Amino acid sequence: MDTHARTTRISVKMKSLLSRGDWIYVLALLVPIFVYSIALKVVRIFTQVAVPGPLGFLDQVRSDVLFNLGYAALWIGLFAIFRTRPPRMALLALFHLISLGLILLVTAAHFFYQTTGSALDYNLLAVSFSTFGEIQAAVGSEMTTLHWLLISLVLFYGLAGPALVTLITTGDWHLPTDLENGTGGSRESQDRASSSWTPAVLCAAAGFVVLSALPSLTGASNSFSRAALVNIFVVELTAPDFEKINARVEADMATENPPTDTRLAETPQTDKRNVVMVFLESTRAESTTPYNEKMDTTPFLDDLSKESLMAENAYAVVPHTSKALVATLCGVPPPLDSKNSEAAPGAIPSRCIADLLEEQGYNSVFFQSATEEFERRRMLVDSFGYEDFHPVEGMDPTGYDKVNYFGWEDDIMLEPSRNWLEDNAKDQPFLATYLTVTPHHDYVVPQSYDSEKLSDNEDESNYLNTVSYQDQFLEKLFQQYKDLGLYEDTVFVVLGDHGEGFGEHGLYQHDNTIYNEGLRIPLLVHDPKNPKPSRVEEPVNEMDVLPTLADTLGYDVADGEYPGTSMRAPIKDRTLSAGCYRENSCLASIDGDEKYIYHFGNRAEEVFDLSKDPQEKTNLAEERDKDYLEDRRYDLLAWQARITASYERQALEQTSPE
Repeated sequence: MDTHARTTRISVKMKSLLSRGDWIYVLALLVPIFVYSIALKVVRIFTQVAVPGPLGFLDQVRSDVLFNLGYAALWIGLFAIFRTRPPRMALLALFHLISLGLILLVTAAHFFYQTTGSALDYNLLAVSFSTFGEIQAAVGSEMTTLHWLLISLVLFYGLAGPALVTLITTGDWHLPTDLENGTGGSRESQDRASSSWTPAVLCAAAGFVVLSALPSLTGASNSFSRAALVNIFVVELTAPDFEKINARVEADMATENPPTDTRLAETPQTDKRNVVMVFLESTRAESTTPYNEKMDTTPFLDDLSKESLMAENAYAVVPHTSKALVATLCGVPPPLDSKNSEAAPGAIPSRCIADLLEEQGYNSVFFQSATEEFERRRMLVDSFGYEDFHPVEGMDPTGYDKVNYFGWEDDIMLEPSRNWLEDNAKDQPFLATYLTVTPHHDYVVPQSYDSEKLSDNEDESNYLNTVSYQDQFLEKLFQQYKDLGLYEDTVFVVLGDHGEGFGEHGLYQHDNTIYNEGLRIPLLVHDPKNPKPSRVEEPVNEMDVLPTLADTLGYDVADGEYPGTSMRAPIKDRTLSAGCYRENSCLASIDGDEKYIYHFGNRAEEVFDLSKDPQEKTNLAEERDKDYLEDRRYDLLAWQARITASYERQALEQTSPE
C-alpha cells in the first residue's frame, strides 16, 4: 500500500470517529492542555535541586505525557459514542468544565510545588476547600499579577478558545453539537465505522492512564514524577494496610496508662514559681547563634543559652505550629492529620500544662501576634486550659507592621503583656505563653528593623532578618519581666515550634520538611535561680518540655504517664519519631545519631548518620539490610497507628454517655 493510500485510509478512519469541525474543536482544547501541562512539568524538572539527565528527564515527564494522551483519547471516544444532539450538548458542557478543572488543578499543583517543593494530595485539597476562608490570604500572598494574568488567559481560552479556533479554521461558528456527516456517506455507515473504532480508542485511553500511574523507573520521587491528578488518586488508593499494625497497637494500648487523668503532686522540693513559654515561629536551630556560631542572628538567645539548660539536639514532632503546641503544652504526639482535629473540644488525649498548673493555683494567659481565625486557634487554646487568650485582634496595631497574611510584628504583644502582668501577677503564680509570627513565610521584615543581606537567596536573607528581629523582641520581653520585678521568680522555656526549609532537599517552608532544617529546633530552659550552663546531648523533642517543667518546679506527675522525659534526666537509648503535616507523606525516626525517613513509597527510604552528615546529604539506606529497614518502617507505621488510635479512643470517650 503506497503512502497516499495509507494516508487516505487513516483520514477515512478519523472522519468516521468525528467530523472535521468536531476534530478541530476538540483538539483546539486538548492540544493546548497537553502542551501547557508538559511545559509546566518541564519547568519543575529543571528547577529541582538535582536536575536529571536525559533518561531521568524522560522518566519524570513520562506520566504527564501518557496521562494527557489518555485524557485526549477519552474525550475523542466519548464524542464518537454520543452522536445525537441532546447527549452531545451535555457532553460538551462536561468537556469544558472538566478540562477547566484539570487546567486549574495542574496550575495549582505547579505553583504549590514551586512554593513548597511538595506535591498536591487529596487530603490537602479537601482541607483547602473546607477552610478556604482561612487560607485565602496565604494563597493571595503568593499570587502576583503575572499569576492572575496567566490564570485569566487559561480560563478565557478554556471557555472560548476552541470555538474561536474552529471559526478561524473553518470560517463557521461550529460547535460539536452541530452534527454533520464526516465522510459524505450515510449517517448509518458512518456510525457503523465509528462503533468499530471507538472501543479501541477508549481502551487506548485506559491503557495510557494506567501506564501513567506506574512508579518512577529511575528512583525519582513518585509523587513528583506522576501527573498531578494521577498522583492525587494513587496516593489516596495506595495508603499502607494498617490491619496487622493495628492489631499490635491495640494490644500495646491495652496496657497503657494514658495521661488523661494526670495531676501534679507536690513534693518537698516543690517551688511554685512563674512559668513563661516562648514559641519562636518557624525558627530552625541552624539559623540561630547558639547552634551555629557562624550565625550572628540571635545574640540575645546566645547569651541566654550560656545561663540555661540547652538541648543540643531538639526536634519538633510535626513541623506545623498547632501540632507543636499540642506536643509541647500537652506532652503527647499531635494527631497526624491536616484537618486541624486537635482544635475540636476534648480532642486531646491528655491533660495539658495550663490545666495542671491551674489546680496548683496558677493564672494562665496565651498571647500571639497572629489572628485567632487561623486554624481555630481560640478553640485550641481553650482546649489547652488557658484562662485568658490575647490574639492580635485585641491589640492596637498603631506603629506596627503587618508581616504576613495572618499576623503582625511581635513587638505588638509587649504592651498587652505588660498590662496583663501588672493586673494578674501580684498575688499568685502564673503561666504566660507567647507565640511569635514574624519569621513565618512570607518573611516580611518590619520597617523598624535595619535589615542586612544575610544570604544570596532573597527569601532566606529576609527570613534570617526576621529571626534576628524576633531575637530583639525576646530581649525586650525578658527586660519587661525584669522591669516588673518578676524575672528572678520565673522559669523561662524558649523553643522553636518547627524549622523552615529553603530548598536544601527540594522542600520549602515547613509542613513536609522532614529533614533537619524542618525538624531541628532551638530549645532551652532558663532558670535565673540556677544560671549554670548545662547541655543535653541526647536527642529530645517537644514532648519532653512538660516533664522538664514539672521536674524544674519540683512536682511529680501522678495518675498517668506522659511519653516524654525530663531533660534534667534524659534517657540515653530511646528512639524519637516525627511525622509530616500531610497524611501518609513522610515519617522519620531518630535513634542516637542515625535518622531514618520513610516516604510512603513516593521516594526511596533514607538513612543518615547525623554525627558525620548533619546536612543529610548521603543516603546510607543501601548499606542497611532489608530486615533493618523493614523494622524501622514497621515501628514508624505502628507509632502513627498508635497516635491515631489514641485520638479515636479519646473522641469515643467524649461522645459516650456517662
